[in-house]
Amino acid sequence: MGRSARWTGLAFVAPFLILYVVILFYPLLMGMGISLHRADLFGARTFVGFDNYVRLFGDPIFHQALGNTLLLTLMIVPPLTAIALGLALALNRPTRSAAWLRGLFFSSSVLSVTIVTLIWRFILTPDAGLVAEILEAAGRPPIPFLSDPELTIPALAITTIWWSIGLPMMLFLAGLQQIPADIYEAAALDRAGPWTRFRRITLPSLRRTLILVVMLQTAAQLQLFGQAQLLTAGGPSGASRPVVLFIYEVAFVRWELGYASAAAEMLFLLVLAATLLQYWAVRPREEG
Repeated sequence: MGRSARWTGLAFVAPFLILYVVILFYPLLMGMGISLHRADLFGARTFVGFDNYVRLFGDPIFHQALGNTLLLTLMIVPPLTAIALGLALALNRPTRSAAWLRGLFFSSSVLSVTIVTLIWRFILTPDAGLVAEILEAAGRPPIPFLSDPELTIPALAITTIWWSIGLPMMLFLAGLQQIPADIYEAAALDRAGPWTRFRRITLPSLRRTLILVVMLQTAAQLQLFGQAQLLTAGGPSGASRPVVLFIYEVAFVRWELGYASAAAEMLFLLVLAATLLQYWAVRPREEG
């Protein structure tokens, strides 16, 4: 590659790099700096070193929020990935009904979090929700999905899976359409069954897409916020409060900006660690 080609390439990526530094990298450094201070929203700052981080390690509310976030991620990412893959396999055909269903399943992804939570509040509310009405017609008592500490996390997980199913399904569909048809034809000549074709052809061919979906969804669900704030407000007693809602409450309700920044930096490290762990977990297989 000549020098002119390198400068041309740099010119193409420079706008993104500048935007990346201004919007992402600079705020990250600012957050690290604020996390070392006792700060409020009015600009008052007192340097406290790592006191905010030490306080986080002993804060039971932060521990609860962290546990809720990890549990939500575990309850969302594996089922979401499996359902999206199943839908993509079922709808990967050139028929009008399949195209209509692809659009139907993707449509939930374009809704705002406010609309999504309103829909699921109408479904899950125990006094007049859809599920409560069905149970009442069957002579059964309503189930307090949004107020029982044992049910709020599953309710948030179901809501998020319904909302997020569209993009992973489309990614899997794109991956399926890249698999050459002659591989399946050769497998059919060898009398390979559907399960064998899925295990020996489809799944290995979708490995990169599968990794991408898991990485994107893990990073997204570790930052879950809107559903928890609007559907349960983190309750009852913090049973459904994720880390981002904890950060929001600390920063904008208690006005402890330095402490909230320390929690945000811890969440950043968690997302970074999860992403790197998945990257390194698959790298040896790719090199082999």
